[in-house]
Amino acid sequence: MSGEILAFIGTYTEAIRFGTGEIMQGKGQGIHALFLDPQTGAMRAGPVTKGVINPSFLALDAAQDHLYAVNELKVHGDIFGGTVSAFRLDRASGQLRFLNQQPSLGTDPCHIVVDDRAKVAIISNFMSGSVTLLPVAADGSLGAPSDFVQHIGSGADPGRQAGPHAHAATLDPEGPWVFVPDLGLDKLMIYRMDRARQMLEPGPVPSVKMKPGAGPRHLALHPGNRFGYLVNELNSTVSMLELNRETGGFRYLGTVPTLPEGFTGHSTCADIQVSPSGHALYASNRGHDSIISWRIDAATGLLGQPTWVSTGGRTPRAFGIEPGGRVLVAANQDSDLLVSFLIDTASGALSATGHSLAMPTPVCVQFVR
Repeated sequence: MSGEILAFIGTYTEAIRFGTGEIMQGKGQGIHALFLDPQTGAMRAGPVTKGVINPSFLALDAAQDHLYAVNELKVHGDIFGGTVSAFRLDRASGQLRFLNQQPSLGTDPCHIVVDDRAKVAIISNFMSGSVTLLPVAADGSLGAPSDFVQHIGSGADPGRQAGPHAHAATLDPEGPWVFVPDLGLDKLMIYRMDRARQMLEPGPVPSVKMKPGAGPRHLALHPGNRFGYLVNELNSTVSMLELNRETGGFRYLGTVPTLPEGFTGHSTCADIQVSPSGHALYASNRGHDSIISWRIDAATGLLGQPTWVSTGGRTPRAFGIEPGGRVLVAANQDSDLLVSFLIDTASGALSATGHSLAMPTPVCVQFVR
C-alpha cells in the first residue's frame, strides 16, 4: 500500500522471569515487521526475522540502515548474561539480514540506543544493573565491548529493589550527556560520553535521586532538549525535570500521577514518549491498561490536565509514535495485540482508529523514519 510506514516489533520468544518473579511464556517468533497506514492507522504484518531470541527492545542507527536488538537472557549457552544482535535492514521489504552478535556482559539486557556521534551502542542490563558499550563498525556490525559500568546499591522496596536495575539510556542530542534511570537505586544516573574512547564517565552531577520506592524506568526529553520527563514504574508517576546543560544535572519541577484518582487496582508504568511536535507527553499503565496523555507547556515544561484512553488489550508494555506524529501504536503484551490510535496534532489527544493486529507477545514498537 502506497505511503505505508515500516516498523519493527520486538517480542519475547522464550519464557522469561521478570523482576517481579512472574514467569511469562514468550510467543513471538523473532523480530516482526509491520506496515502502518499513517492516515487511517490500519496495520498489516510484514516478514518475520526468525531465530532471534527474546528481542525485547530494538534500536536503529541515524541512517536507518541498521537495526539492533537486545536478546533478553540471563545466560546464553554457557556464557553469563544476554547478547545483542545487529542487522542490516531493507526498508522496502522489511527484511533483516543478520550481521553479528556480541555479549551484553549482564543479565536481561532490556534496552539499547545507538549514539551515532560516538559510534557506539549503549545497552542497559536490567537484572544485573549494569551498562555496556559496544562499538558500531562502518558496516553496522558490533565490536567487542569498549566499556562496562556496574551500578551498586539498593532501594526501598526489598522485593523489586534489592539491587541495581539499569533500565534504559537516553542521549542528550546537543551535548555529551547520557542519562540512565536505575529502577533499583531510585536514581537517574548521569554520565558524560567520551566519544574518542567510547566510554562513559560520571558527570559533574553523577545522579539525581527520586522518591524512595519510585522505581525510575525511562526518561523522555522534550525536542527543545530543555525539559525531561522521567516515568517511575513502581509508584506510577512522572517526574518533570529541567536540564542544566553545563552539568548534565536536572532541576526538579514536580511529579504527577499516571493513574486516575480513585483507581485501586495494581498497576505499574512502562513506556514514556514525547510527541514529535513536542506538544504532548504519553505514558503507558500496565494494570490500568491505558495510555495517559498531557499537553506540555513549552515555556515551563509543566504538564496540563491528563486524559486516558484504554489500550484495548492487557499490559501495554510499550508504544510507538510514527514519525509524522499522526498515529500511536500500543503493544499489548499479555493479549498479543497491537492497537492503533489517531493523534490530534493540536491537542495531543488520542482516539481509537478501530484498527488492531494480532501480534505474539509484543513489547517494543520501533518505527523507521
